[in-house]
Amino acid sequence: MLEMQNVTKTFGDFTALSDLSMHVPKGTVYGLVGPNGAGKSTAIRLLTGVYRPDSGSITMDGLPVYENPEVKSRMCYIPDEIFFFPSATLEEMRKYYKGFYPQFNDELFDRLYDVFQLPKKSQIRRFSKGMQKQAAFHLSICTRPDVMILDEPVDGLDPVMRRQVWSLILSDVAQRETTVLISSHNLRELEDICDHVGIMDKGQMLLERSLASMQGNTVKLQIVGEPPKGLEVLHTGTSGRLQTLVVRGTPEEISLKVSACNVPYFDVLPLSLEEIFIYELGGVNHEVKDILL
Repeated sequence: MLEMQNVTKTFGDFTALSDLSMHVPKGTVYGLVGPNGAGKSTAIRLLTGVYRPDSGSITMDGLPVYENPEVKSRMCYIPDEIFFFPSATLEEMRKYYKGFYPQFNDELFDRLYDVFQLPKKSQIRRFSKGMQKQAAFHLSICTRPDVMILDEPVDGLDPVMRRQVWSLILSDVAQRETTVLISSHNLRELEDICDHVGIMDKGQMLLERSLASMQGNTVKLQIVGEPPKGLEVLHTGTSGRLQTLVVRGTPEEISLKVSACNVPYFDVLPLSLEEIFIYELGGVNHEVKDILL
């Protein structure tokens, strides 16, 4: 398990993270989401041991991450902005990675040339952005990591290659119980692949649980007539006689309460991850504002 416990990180007078705790279960795909400036990138740099926390602990399987080469050799990180040595080729980067990752798999690396079809002898800096991202996956997958940490991982990839990359990663999760943490603004894509989700805002964790639990405890209620009293309503919208309420509770609980009201019509619908994200943040002054007059 990858864990942050009560972590605080400041830069001068600015507090980037405040008493943040995060729990990424082994063998799961965890989506870390939040608005710009929420502290996701700082959290990732702490999880990978780039930054040292001011307070709190960061561990992988109970071992501290910071300044621990043994732990870091079991972890790979693909940042949003890819860096390679200016004159390096993919084959030269292979040799470099092998020096840090004892589990590096040469046979898999050779097989992945058929998947990514990248030139072996060209300097990576001459690759397009999408090709450089493919090169990062080509190298990282071959480290055979226990933990993969990915920041906006498929930006710049075409739809076919995005699907290919996710297929490779999820295959690793299924076969080797690899733990994957993904930070992304593409919530629709995360919804298809994540088991667990953490929603951050202003350096703190607002909500952290399994995606199934999250979607099962918040629903969209469409109703004609007076809704029952006592609902925990996160959002309300109206179109003619039809009201749409985003309500905390299970579909069964909400259906039972509304059925007792004998309203002309109602329907209880599931929420997407994007809707959950918007409405959870709406409760802390992130609602969409209409400023056009």
